[in-house]
Amino acid sequence: MSRPDDPFDTALLRVFSILMTERSISRTATRLNQSQPAVNATLKRLREIFGDPLLTRDHQLLVPTERALQLESSVQLVLGELDVLLATGDAFDPATTRQTFRIGTPDYLAPPLMAAVVNYLRTTAPGARLILQPLGAEYDFDTALAEGELDVVIGNWPQPPEHLRTTLLLDDEIVCLIDRDHPAAGDFRLADYLQGAHVLPLLYSTTQRGVVETHLASQGMTRTPTVTVPYFAMAPHLLPGTDLIFTTSRHFAQHFAAILPLAVVPSPIGFPPMRFYQLWHGRTQHAPGQIWFRSLLSAVVRTASATRHLRTSPQPPLPDAQAAVRG
Repeated sequence: MSRPDDPFDTALLRVFSILMTERSISRTATRLNQSQPAVNATLKRLREIFGDPLLTRDHQLLVPTERALQLESSVQLVLGELDVLLATGDAFDPATTRQTFRIGTPDYLAPPLMAAVVNYLRTTAPGARLILQPLGAEYDFDTALAEGELDVVIGNWPQPPEHLRTTLLLDDEIVCLIDRDHPAAGDFRLADYLQGAHVLPLLYSTTQRGVVETHLASQGMTRTPTVTVPYFAMAPHLLPGTDLIFTTSRHFAQHFAAILPLAVVPSPIGFPPMRFYQLWHGRTQHAPGQIWFRSLLSAVVRTASATRHLRTSPQPPLPDAQAAVRG
């Protein structure tokens, strides 16, 4: 039922969603092709509507309040439903689809997350196919998205590409993974980190440094790359019986600490959270099958990660396999 005093319009929700992803007025303005004063005015309006600051400044970033984190999943769900209403083409029914979905993914996502996606896909869309394309520094995922070779790319970037559509999947804490009997396992300090021997994976992007290197450089710190490996998943297997240190996300570290004699210790450096996004090209924004698949990824990753005590927003409900996406 409509309300004559309804304060909302779609633009407000979309600005909120992008602000929560970017945590920056300037980057939000760039993505929306708006001025910074216009974005500030929208944020002011949102604060008035919800009676909450929503985002507060901490140095160069905007930090969400608890209220904003509570709202984030609901807003994404509402925007997803609006995209469904705007979708054109044939109706999509996951129970009967024969569609092939293609994800570009690095190997720094712990296997249980993709296993959860596969499990839910097999249950809700048994006729669908899934292709997982490994990402590397030489793989041009931007072109692959534009040409339809990929539907979605999942990854972690200090700043995701502004010309692609983006949603935040999860925030994860950066920790250190070491041998269970490492001399510093019980009291891991800053000196242990800076003077220690580190395992470093090769970069997945030739144009951006990772979150760890970017933050260390901003603090004027360096670490010693004692061993360099081609794959993230190889690094944990090199740690048992050595003094090596591997800096990674908590969900990745906990997975390998459960199957290898390793310890997960807090980082002595206050790294910003490692933010995992899904990216897609604007040409698939209103494709019914793609809308459903992106919603599935968001819901399943959030639900799976919540069981591993990661810092995520409240989970939206999983997509209903019986409800066909309407064209």
